[in-house]
Amino acid sequence: MFYIQSGTVKLTVAATRRKKAIIAVLLRGSFFGEGCPGGQSLRICTARSIGQSNITRLQKKSTIRMLKQDPHFAKLFVAFLLARVIRVEEDLVDQFFNFSEKRLARVLLLFGQIITESKPEHPLKVSQAILAEMVGTTRERVSKFMNAFKRKAFVQYNGGLQINSALIIGFLQSRPMSVLTKT
Repeated sequence: MFYIQSGTVKLTVAATRRKKAIIAVLLRGSFFGEGCPGGQSLRICTARSIGQSNITRLQKKSTIRMLKQDPHFAKLFVAFLLARVIRVEEDLVDQFFNFSEKRLARVLLLFGQIITESKPEHPLKVSQAILAEMVGTTRERVSKFMNAFKRKAFVQYNGGLQINSALIIGFLQSRPMSVLTKT
């Protein structure tokens, strides 16, 4: 299991027919490989750092011991797991019920968080092909949406990606809900 002290990590899966997808982008304070203490023996995804990262490897035995003996660590880990489950559910709902444009806006919000945490001297460079993988659409559609987002001042991308999170949040809130939630 690993812990991200700084930086960002993307998790990807690949099928035998050259099809691959980015299933998560993890920020500072996240764990990955968390199936290991639970007995998961086969890795289902590949983790790659996006830019400079500082990642700590946690040994299985010591991690299990810390979960049992350190309530603060156990609370931190359980909070992460719950947040991750919620995020996976939101991503599934997003993939099934929302159009590509809205999915791209959600991905850009995530990258806005990454940019906020990163150093300004290292602008985030993300290709449209990567965005297309994350959104589950073609690079051409991402290009179309990014040009529209640029005209609306949601994004700027000259040498690095800059995101106006407030405008994107407004855009997402102005769209009708795809899934009704009960309160």
